[in-house]
Amino acid sequence: MSSPTHTMRIGASIILGTDRPVLFSGPCAVESKEICLEIGSKVKSYAQKHGFDYVFKASFDKANRTSGSSFRGIGFDQSLKVLQEVGEALHLPLVTDVHESYQVEAIAAVVDVIQIPAFLCRQTDLLLAAGKSGKAIKIKRGQFMAPEDMQFAVDKIRSTGNPNVCLTERGFSLGYHNLVVDMRALPIMRQFAPVVFDVTHSVQQPGANQGSSGGQRQMAPYLARAAAAAGVDGFFIETHPEPSKALSDGPNMIPLAKMDAFLGMIKDAWDTGNRYRNFPAV
Repeated sequence: MSSPTHTMRIGASIILGTDRPVLFSGPCAVESKEICLEIGSKVKSYAQKHGFDYVFKASFDKANRTSGSSFRGIGFDQSLKVLQEVGEALHLPLVTDVHESYQVEAIAAVVDVIQIPAFLCRQTDLLLAAGKSGKAIKIKRGQFMAPEDMQFAVDKIRSTGNPNVCLTERGFSLGYHNLVVDMRALPIMRQFAPVVFDVTHSVQQPGANQGSSGGQRQMAPYLARAAAAAGVDGFFIETHPEPSKALSDGPNMIPLAKMDAFLGMIKDAWDTGNRYRNFPAV
């Protein structure tokens, strides 16, 4: 398997796929400006301490909740306003999800990275619209997709003339409410684009909590270390000051108070894995 050489530029100063890992982190959803500022400021300091470039993450809308009565967001315009204010206040690049092609223009005016949710990774019109925005595009691998087939999602973005695309691993479906991470997917997908490991959605248990998703937060350190050592270019981690009170995905979030130590642990494993990035094939 050939050594990957792909990179993705994020804004003016961050390049994913080099010898410095990139962290995409924040709350699952935009709950309030205050929560976003609290999380973003603390994670920024932890990222700087441990040698990560940092992109603040929060979803403006949770369009794929298990139950129609679950929290989706504070509104399209208000969420984007909060994201913009957080980015400006903390001097951070931003990433959020997109769900419909018509949303791309407004989102691209605010964020630096557009994320394609796993369920939508084959939606050609959405991928093409995102690619044409000129922003960096972060595609999550569908829970139903073979890793080698993600090449075609990358090709759709690049067909628009946009070279800035990466893939994200978040586990595949194995029976009811269970996801499994196949570490072979990481080097396979890194042949096509830089790869980010989604730590917290990989321990999610979709729909397992009586109308909402559950999670096995206690398993996050094991998967994070394994992915870091296996070789990835960045990490996606959702965090919250009080995960039990988070309005979305609380059971799989890392408590904000533990993020400092968590990032230090991952960086140690990543440094080890990075030394063997170009280990010859056997």
